[in-house]
Parts: sequence; C-alpha cells; structure tokens
Amino acid sequence: MRTEEIASKALEKVNFDRYLLSNILFARIDELSRGAKPLVNKDVKIHKLSDIALLEVAEGKIGLERIEEQK
Repeated sequence: MRTEEIASKALEKVNFDRYLLSNILFARIDELSRGAKPLVNKDVKIHKLSDIALLEVAEGKIGLERIEEQK
C-alpha cells in the first residue's frame, strides 16, 4: 500500500483531525524509539518509525485511547 493511502486511512480513524493524528503519531514514535514492539509486521531496523506508527493507526491498532493508557 502506498504512503498516501495509509495516511488517508489513518486520517479516517481520527475523523480527519490532522492535529490529533500528529499527536498520536508523535507519542507512538516516542514509544517505538524507546523500544516498544511494533503492532504491525514491520522491522524497526528497516522501516522508519513514522511509517510504522502511521500504519498502526491506519490499521486501527493504535489510537488516542491506547496512547493515554501508556501515560
């Protein structure tokens, strides 16, 4: 799937709120950089953390609720 399609699906998951999406992505990228395991089948050594986080949101595996639980 192309990045544009993934981004579009991720935006749908947050009701097209780009600010909310960017906050979720920032928090998840921080978690991934600290060693959290990806919730999708992607290797952090090969793929960018931002791409992994975006795919997680697009697939509905991560959202604002999960980010707030971590804090």
